[in-house]
Amino acid sequence: MRIGAIEAGGTKFVCGIGDENGNVLDRVSFPTEQPEKTLGQVISYFKDKNVEAIGVGTFGPIDIDPASPTYGYVTTTPKPGWSNYPFLDTLKKEFDVPFGWDTDVNAAAFGEATWGAAKGLDSVLYYTIGTGVGVGVYAEGKMVHGLVHPEGGHVLTRRHPDDTYEGFCPYHGDCLEGIAAGPAIERRWKVKGSELPVDHPAWEMEAFYIGQALANAILMLSPKKIILGGGVMHQMQLFPLIREQVRKDLNGYVNAKAIVEGIADYIVPPGLGDNAGLCGSIALGLQAWKNK
Repeated sequence: MRIGAIEAGGTKFVCGIGDENGNVLDRVSFPTEQPEKTLGQVISYFKDKNVEAIGVGTFGPIDIDPASPTYGYVTTTPKPGWSNYPFLDTLKKEFDVPFGWDTDVNAAAFGEATWGAAKGLDSVLYYTIGTGVGVGVYAEGKMVHGLVHPEGGHVLTRRHPDDTYEGFCPYHGDCLEGIAAGPAIERRWKVKGSELPVDHPAWEMEAFYIGQALANAILMLSPKKIILGGGVMHQMQLFPLIREQVRKDLNGYVNAKAIVEGIADYIVPPGLGDNAGLCGSIALGLQAWKNK
């Protein structure tokens, strides 16, 4: 089979072709610009690919209610030009195939549950921590939707006692995204995170915020695994710091073996690496083809 996949990020789009086993057969990427130009490139890429379905995992917020008149739209994003844009309709006018549609982080969670670090589990949280912070929730064998979709990147957190940075989120200021995403690190310390040494106090502060959010998510959703991806999490020294912060915040309340004895296998990087989102979009497309 040939399944089209679109990982639509706020910074770049990744398009690819995959098969029913999650193998990526071809891929291309380009910057996220105005929607007409960006989706024009998407359409050009898929024109001669003869795909049987297309899965889309996109930055949001998005409308995921099939009964809604704006289903398939990007909704309240601060990204210029994309707010209230008919993303899915634009593609459907060009391709007469089944479409899967979800957030980029829900797609990544689905991909990891299908082929990656959470394979065989019916419950996983996927966090992407990069330009922004997003959270995908896969529970009881399906992606979680509700009133809208999970927006765990905007949960509120307690302040680190040494932090004076006000946060950059245009909606909430110092929510998790506003205070822990890549731009927050750069604006707080006046240098890109990738240029900071591994023992810089930035990483203890970052772990304080991420660990706090994870502890809250464990208490609320009780996932069987938590996967941390995105550009910030390429700083591998964060993982032990975050695990320790989670244990500190839970303080023995969740008496589960995975946390008490095996937290190094419970909070992990993506098994699919940087392909988690693209593979998740392949999984969305495959699911749409099966449900057609």
